[in-house]
Amino acid sequence: MARRPDIRSDEIMSPDDLNQLRTSLSRLSRSAALQAYHTAYARCRMVNDRVPSARSIQELVQVWKQLWKRR
Repeated sequence: MARRPDIRSDEIMSPDDLNQLRTSLSRLSRSAALQAYHTAYARCRMVNDRVPSARSIQELVQVWKQLWKRR
């Protein structure tokens, strides 16, 4: 029988962590934000059927939202 993956609390960002990330991203220049996006995107790519962690996806979404605000 298949088992559910073990989701650890350290893999998920808390609301406080997300607020800190948003604050730090808002202070970055556009080029630095783009670099952060490319880094987060590279961590979220599926390589050899490896699923990215929830934390990596949360970071990618936050950087994307910040870039969307600046467009």
